[in-house]
Amino acid sequence: MVNLTIDGAVRLGEQLIREGLITPEQLAEALAQQQAKGGRIGGALVEVGAITTTTLVQALSTRLGIKGCVLRHGLIDPKAAKCIPKEEAERLRVLPLFRVRDVLTVAMVEPQSLPAHDRLHNLTGCSIRPVLVLEDNLQEFQRKYLESEVSVDSFLASMEESEIHISETEAIDEGPATDIDQMVDGSPVVNLVNLAILNALRSGASDIHIEPDRDATHIRCRIDGHLREMLKPPKGMHAAIVSRVKVIGRMDIAEKRLPQEGRVHILADAHEVDLRVSTMPTVLGEKVVLRILDKSQLSFELGALGIRGQDRTAVELMIKNPYGLMLVTGPTGSGKTTTLYSALDLLRNEATNIVTIEDPVEYQLPLINQVQVNDSVGLTFVRTLRSLLRQDPDVIMVGEIRDQETARVAIQAALTGHLVLSTLHTNDCPGAVMRLIDMGIEPFLLSASLLGFIAQRLARKICPSCKTSYYPTADLLKSVGWEHRTNELFQKGEGCRQCNQTGFRGRSGIYEVMVMDAELKRMVQSKVTEAAIRSYLAECGWRSLRDKALDLVDGGESTLEEVLRVTRSEAIQVGDPTGAGTQVP
Repeated sequence: MVNLTIDGAVRLGEQLIREGLITPEQLAEALAQQQAKGGRIGGALVEVGAITTTTLVQALSTRLGIKGCVLRHGLIDPKAAKCIPKEEAERLRVLPLFRVRDVLTVAMVEPQSLPAHDRLHNLTGCSIRPVLVLEDNLQEFQRKYLESEVSVDSFLASMEESEIHISETEAIDEGPATDIDQMVDGSPVVNLVNLAILNALRSGASDIHIEPDRDATHIRCRIDGHLREMLKPPKGMHAAIVSRVKVIGRMDIAEKRLPQEGRVHILADAHEVDLRVSTMPTVLGEKVVLRILDKSQLSFELGALGIRGQDRTAVELMIKNPYGLMLVTGPTGSGKTTTLYSALDLLRNEATNIVTIEDPVEYQLPLINQVQVNDSVGLTFVRTLRSLLRQDPDVIMVGEIRDQETARVAIQAALTGHLVLSTLHTNDCPGAVMRLIDMGIEPFLLSASLLGFIAQRLARKICPSCKTSYYPTADLLKSVGWEHRTNELFQKGEGCRQCNQTGFRGRSGIYEVMVMDAELKRMVQSKVTEAAIRSYLAECGWRSLRDKALDLVDGGESTLEEVLRVTRSEAIQVGDPTGAGTQVP
């Protein structure tokens, strides 16, 4: 039981002293406070400032052998919270948090109470998974979630200001973000937008989608490449939510007929984050997407991205060339820009003039001159690139080669003594050569300028908290030529709270690298087919994206289903380097 006697208080205090969390003097002060005011020793330790509430919960959960938590918005499913009557929840001192299949997770002040477990099981028909909470924390959220009519307005309006730590500056280029003391009188709409941003940041999301529907507004986050619904406020709040986002993004709140773009610099959880805002009119109202650009979660180290071994050596050799063109290929959202930034991070120093042309500039890097294109005033990729050649650059990064004209100027820059890095939308490295030829670029220019290609994908990693073993189906193994491994155990995620029941947490890069050697240059100049290039690469022992992806499966980092999904466009018959065979799913 959580109700501690004096002996229990002493034992808790001794535990905290052993763990180095408090001093004997702080324990003595807390005991004096407890004797004077009553209550529990844990509360007294928090009151005198010896420990935080989170530390107290962790200590108590360790003693009881039961997981503990501090309740917060976003952790509680309002529907699950009401699955038992309010009076019963208050009597048992519990609050249902969420339900997964037939398991109900319940916050309990006395998680070891067997009568409470039996009563909860009888009321819900579910297996009960208890988590320890402090009584004051529980009562606060019981008031917010067990009222007869709980709306998004009511519980957002009741939030304490300390729960939201987001502030904005006038513009992204006006220096560091600073805290704002007042937040529009605690408006529920302001709190809702702040809550959505905070939850997205803490979940590691890359985007927030605010979408109108006939009966509600859907707020979803893209986490590890997949959208998950986070909040569902009433439809009546949609216009106010959109207006709030437009205000912080310095956009025209009166213009609802045309798409708009904005940007905001915020301070969230004590670190700075940039948000890129885009609005789009739909038949049901305006849709908003906020792209999260969080430098603190970004790594520009090639090894951390997943480029290892011989591939990393090959990439580093390519970017050390004084001139030439290196292209990174892959679909939208596969991490191409991050790979280019990583290459620039290796190159940047006070002796090198590096200039980038981007649409838009995603991350600002020191010692690099970054230009954002602006088509509305004629500052296009091509015009900027041509002018840039008169700025004495050593290294040029072009955000994307979209058309023949941009490709020609980039190749010309590579041929005239500049190292040029850029991206191209193709599936893999051999296909990138054919894409440039299809654009109308002469093969002799390609063979003279190209250094090589990097093709990449992002695959979700198995959640380490719920990793388990399983046997894939025979058909799945056959699709990758692993028929002989039908009796072998593979890894997957079972689904848990840490990964939102998906079985995946985080992503890893998959890369194929093709360096243009003398033979490949000759083949390009001779206008050979893509199949011939693939055949030559297979003879050289070159490994494709699919091969690299299967390494993640062998290493227990990802699942067979996941790597097949992200490399679907590269699916060719195993053992057929020409790509002429039947595609696998």
